[in-house]
Amino acid sequence: MSTTAVVFALVGAFTVAFSAGSVFFKAKWVVEPMVQYGVPRSWWNLLGAAKAAGAAGLVVGVFVPAVGIAAAIGIALYFTGAVITVLRAKSYAHVAFPVIYAAPAVVALALGFNG
Repeated sequence: MSTTAVVFALVGAFTVAFSAGSVFFKAKWVVEPMVQYGVPRSWWNLLGAAKAAGAAGLVVGVFVPAVGIAAAIGIALYFTGAVITVLRAKSYAHVAFPVIYAAPAVVALALGFNG
């Protein structure tokens, strides 16, 4: 794995972990939009856990490429779902946020978790 890919994987892990923590700690700037988007509160901890698992997977992926690939794909799919949710809620000004969180993981995937 190239140094650049490692940097993107670790930046991605940090940003996705930050996003997970924001859900777990119910940061107002995260949960208020989730309410507006219609995301059920019963899903919040599961969504946070999915993000935390993805972040951990990116870190592990630096050493075990298959885990990093799976984590990056999972993160890309998760945040694609988030973009769709934001668009369905017609909250167009918020579309950039899930894209920003997903971008480092997608770049790491594109650069290659190839050991």
